[in-house]
Amino acid sequence: MDSQSIDISTAGGERIAARLYPAPAPRALVLLHPATAVTQGYYEAFARWLAGLGLSVLTYDYRGTGASRPHDLRTCTVTMADWMEEDVGAVTRWAAERYPALPLLAVGHSVGGHAIALSDETVRLRAAVLVASHAGATRLVRGLGERLRIRLVMRVLGPLLCALYGYMPGRRIGLGEDLPASVMRQWSRWTSLPRYFFDDPAMYAGRRMRAQRLPLLVLGFDDDPWANPEAISMLVAPLAKAGVERRQVAPRDAGVPAIGHMGFFRKRCATLLWPQVGDWLLEQAVRRSAPARSEPQR
Repeated sequence: MDSQSIDISTAGGERIAARLYPAPAPRALVLLHPATAVTQGYYEAFARWLAGLGLSVLTYDYRGTGASRPHDLRTCTVTMADWMEEDVGAVTRWAAERYPALPLLAVGHSVGGHAIALSDETVRLRAAVLVASHAGATRLVRGLGERLRIRLVMRVLGPLLCALYGYMPGRRIGLGEDLPASVMRQWSRWTSLPRYFFDDPAMYAGRRMRAQRLPLLVLGFDDDPWANPEAISMLVAPLAKAGVERRQVAPRDAGVPAIGHMGFFRKRCATLLWPQVGDWLLEQAVRRSAPARSEPQR
């Protein structure tokens, strides 16, 4: 199946590079919102798998990353809040306007899940899946060693490298995609707050989340030190009017040695884990009422 390269414009006229994986006779269109410092190519195998189920998929890169990166990253002033408000909003509006006859669904990985929970454009979605999405306060990271490592990267290494290079050189130090300095600085500040962006008065995060009413499937993994149950609970607590279904998965139950924060989208999870999400999305494509809120399941 051939994919199509697409350019989407933000309200301010800036370019977002996207790719459409069309399904024959699609039942719905799924927007795939990426994690921080992860480009859309990482999600290609999963997108193609969903398309094989009859769900067209749109992937994209946030401004300042991947194919949406400017020639000189030092000139990019986009923030993480801009990604969640402007980039996700532009992609959602484009999909809704271009494919008005298709139910609109979404899968958000990490910060992509934050964006679903916060965006005013989420009202256009029929349902969504949050994968490894959590309140990213450093104090919630599981394991002393990992907590200290994250604190070092966020409070010391990240700000220092941004000052030296004018951007966050993630590729040079093995931390994923390069990031605009403005993204890294905002992210760093949020991680230092006890309740992450809920403690940033400019975000109005709790109020915005309380307005969401769509069905949500929330996935967490036992070996993810960041999106652990406590951190996930803090994120989803304000989504009281949404139909939240939580599933906590152990790697052994998925037939894999590890999942962690990034592993769900790897091909080794295709046999047992991907069908859980694919089946749920297919059900939501034809369902209009939100399911009741439920407790974490295994």
